[in-house]
Amino acid sequence: MTHRERVIRCCERSGYDRIPIKHEGTPEVNGELKKHFGLKNDEQLMAVLGDDFRYVEPRYVGPELRTFPDGSVEGYFGERYIYVQFDGGKYLESVYKPFAGIEDLKDLDRSHYPSADWFDYSSLATEAATLRRQGFAICIGSAGDMDFINSIARARGFEQVLMDLIDDSEVYLDIMQARFRFYFEMHERILKECGGMVDFAHVGDDLGNQLGPMISLEIFDRHLAPKYAEYFRMVHSYGARTMMHMCGTVWPFLDRLIGLGLDVYDVVQPTTPENDIGALRDRFGSRLLFQGSMDVQRELAFGTPAEVEHEVERRLALFPKGGLFLGPSHAVQARSPVENVVAMYRKAGTLMDPIEPWVFEVAGPESTAISMSKLF
Repeated sequence: MTHRERVIRCCERSGYDRIPIKHEGTPEVNGELKKHFGLKNDEQLMAVLGDDFRYVEPRYVGPELRTFPDGSVEGYFGERYIYVQFDGGKYLESVYKPFAGIEDLKDLDRSHYPSADWFDYSSLATEAATLRRQGFAICIGSAGDMDFINSIARARGFEQVLMDLIDDSEVYLDIMQARFRFYFEMHERILKECGGMVDFAHVGDDLGNQLGPMISLEIFDRHLAPKYAEYFRMVHSYGARTMMHMCGTVWPFLDRLIGLGLDVYDVVQPTTPENDIGALRDRFGSRLLFQGSMDVQRELAFGTPAEVEHEVERRLALFPKGGLFLGPSHAVQARSPVENVVAMYRKAGTLMDPIEPWVFEVAGPESTAISMSKLF
């Protein structure tokens, strides 16, 4: 089977030669994996791990995203990020929030709003056609697209955004609408340009925390549901499936999201019994596809290879004919043992062995599919 044939058969739950794989790791983890296998670049790593998905994205040609004297870099909405170091790695964190403290619409600086015109879409059809010939399932977008809670918080403040959702803040709703139109228009232009070759459109919103929902279903219905319903309809009109990244325990939203048109729940964080992959399969598996679920906070980070293999075996038994794209429950984090990641993919039957990295050639620009999700 080609990668795409395998993925489509998984979506149809009609059986396949092996379970599909969708890998994500921090740059540190991916670097360790490349060193382990003697590989030169991310495309080689994806080939070795057996990743069945590739992404296409437009080229940014908009206003310069500035770098400031403190080393911070500018995001699409005028927010700024700087790398925060920790033991073993680093993460981009927001250090300047242009919309913080704004309570009145008249004080809102809309010059920070981006436009879908800031991107060049002209090469996408060629890139998608190349990936289709190579047999991959093609995705667009990322976990940071839409993202009305987490990403707006990076430009306004997290506590403020949660209060905004409760209070129906006009300022927040204006920013939210601008963010929606920006990503909606960008994704629709990508889908048009690719002419039906896109298989999945990827967006995200962290609706849950470790133990439960971040917001109520009533607030979700009031503010987020109408936008996702419109977006899902648009994606389906181009023949693609919808994929939504959601960190945390989000099972209370799934019935509603399925009704709105969600096809794939990414990345399944199994931190409560209700959000366990087996419980989710039993409750939603006939109506929803799953991506991820291998726990980056337990087995992959602190377990043994045998424990990782046991979790893979469990998923293979739960999804013998489809319904799950196997992968981590988030980007595999720095200092996670390489042998645990290798054990996951080897047990899944996707790892190329013996490894001969010199046979791999990068067909196009370096893929972003295994990098951390875009923050902007």
